[in-house]
Amino acid sequence: MEFDVAILGGGSAGYAAASSAQSHGARVAIVDPGPLGGLCILRGCMPTKTILRSSDIISLMRRANEFGLLPVEAGADLAAINDRKNQLIGEFADYRVEQLKDPRFTLIQEKAEFISPNEVQVGTSKLKAKSFIIATGSVVADYPIPGLKETGYITSDDALTMREAPESIIVLGAGAVAVELAQFFLRIGTKVTLLQRSGYILSQGDEGLARPVEDRFREEGMDLFTGTKIIKAAKENGRSAIYFEHEGKDKRVEAETILQALGRRPNIDGLNLQAAEVKTDKGRVTVDGEMRTNQKNIFAVGDVNGIHEVVHIAIQQGEAAGFNACNPETSKKVDDRLKASVVFTDPAVASVGLSEKECKAANIDYLVASHPFSDHGKSMCLGETHGHVKILCNPVSGEVLGGHIVGPEAGELIHEIITLMYFRGTVNDLMNIPHYHPTLAEILTYPAEELADKIK
Repeated sequence: MEFDVAILGGGSAGYAAASSAQSHGARVAIVDPGPLGGLCILRGCMPTKTILRSSDIISLMRRANEFGLLPVEAGADLAAINDRKNQLIGEFADYRVEQLKDPRFTLIQEKAEFISPNEVQVGTSKLKAKSFIIATGSVVADYPIPGLKETGYITSDDALTMREAPESIIVLGAGAVAVELAQFFLRIGTKVTLLQRSGYILSQGDEGLARPVEDRFREEGMDLFTGTKIIKAAKENGRSAIYFEHEGKDKRVEAETILQALGRRPNIDGLNLQAAEVKTDKGRVTVDGEMRTNQKNIFAVGDVNGIHEVVHIAIQQGEAAGFNACNPETSKKVDDRLKASVVFTDPAVASVGLSEKECKAANIDYLVASHPFSDHGKSMCLGETHGHVKILCNPVSGEVLGGHIVGPEAGELIHEIITLMYFRGTVNDLMNIPHYHPTLAEILTYPAEELADKIK
């Protein structure tokens, strides 16, 4: 088998790469052992957001009295929640499989292993290609916590298949997956303890974005410990226990089960990258701005390169790699100026562009202003007053460098900042754009006005 471009992996990044390469005249093969659909559809974005909708609704039902409504006895049925999720994910996956089986491509449902930089072993056959694009995604990472393997635990993958909610759970980690699932289980009636090594949750971002989420977690009854050091796990009297240090003291917590949500790692096992002489760094396939590895004909996109592990970035990377594989005379680079992320907790957390932490680390001058949802009319009407919006701008031109929102509908509101930054807009632009009243979006004009006054 010989092709112009061979894509290893048929998830969001891989399919984007395949479509891009085929549109530029390439003969394209997609190699994926299955199950087909990719992480986002099968075990990531879509299933988690589906079940979070259920826990958001039960939270609102419990707040009925706050809005002058008769209180209701709200209970959760995890089996029914997952049945709804499975139905939706089945539809999403079927559509993706249909796309992968399009006659524009050759779909090969086998594992691929490099033999050389120009050839892979696929089942019992060899496949040659002028270019390869690695898009194999990520898998749950193992962490060397003494006793954890013997004690037993579930992962985010397991959580999405459970039919009964545990009575109690210890969540290890506080990244996006960990905090979303922690709040989900908390709201459907599970006693939740969350342990985080760093001084605050969601530690890749600014501390101020994490604190309102921590406050809400504790208000809802979660036992949340930050700045911890996990010592060991143990099975004791049929329960799972974690021993850890916190604020200079040894502590112990026990629960029915443990959710190991400490992170994921690139899925490169079995690819035999050594045969292709492809370099990695801490398990991540290293690439340049064109998504090329050190081998000019091999690209890596999506979670496998570890640059920014979100779907829309993976798609952008895939499109660029597909183009570059077919156009050696020109090149397309992935611009991370508009990198964005959303964590679907309540309150939600959304960011685009530079954070204060990043500006300080890179010695970038900036001005910053924020405004709390607790001092905003529409937020108060909704009863959603946790959090704030924050805008960073260039201190001379006023161009917006970054936007950060922790609060209601943050994942939707952040797109106003993304749009503004796409056109290299300024805080003056944001201040002068008409905003309907009363809306959540108009809160963004308040820090914009404050920053515009400082620039004058």
